[in-house]
Amino acid sequence: MNKEEIINEFIKAGALLEGHFELSSGLHSAKYIQCAKVMMDHYRAEKLCKELAKKIMANIKTTIDIVVSPAMGGVLVGYEVARQLNLPSIFFERVNGQFELRRGFEIKKGFKCLMVEDIITTGLSSNECISAIKEHGGEVIGTGCLIDRSMGKADIGFPIASLTQIYIETYDSNNVPDWLSAIAITKPGSRKIR
Repeated sequence: MNKEEIINEFIKAGALLEGHFELSSGLHSAKYIQCAKVMMDHYRAEKLCKELAKKIMANIKTTIDIVVSPAMGGVLVGYEVARQLNLPSIFFERVNGQFELRRGFEIKKGFKCLMVEDIITTGLSSNECISAIKEHGGEVIGTGCLIDRSMGKADIGFPIASLTQIYIETYDSNNVPDWLSAIAITKPGSRKIR
């Protein structure tokens, strides 16, 4: 799939939103990509994640034991990529602001882990997930996401395999333009959900 075809899948799913969004990172944006809407249709999810799995595997030269994702956004993408690769998938959840494995999930010492996200903007959730994998004895051997909003600039310590990169301008909370400040803020991320 080329970039135009990928973007069209997001448009058809109604996943490219406009408004005033405060992202999980605290940055503000006039556009938001809601990957959950893309993942609602299992045919679309399968198609996109199959392509992502191919891109990820093009750079991995070792076996993978498990796919690990950060909740919430990465859960569906991680599951479907794992399904495409015939691997198990688990996810970290935020408990009091910290990533924890729950639901009986575990990472065995030395497991080779593939970290999969929905979108990477600053890399904060990815870095937290990678740190949590290491704390549980796993070895991260690759990363992937549907959309890389950082345009390759997010530093997560590993190359990022993404379906495509999309630039969407962001603003820190002290530099939100007046035209954007005039629009009511929506906080679509899940990082601060308690």
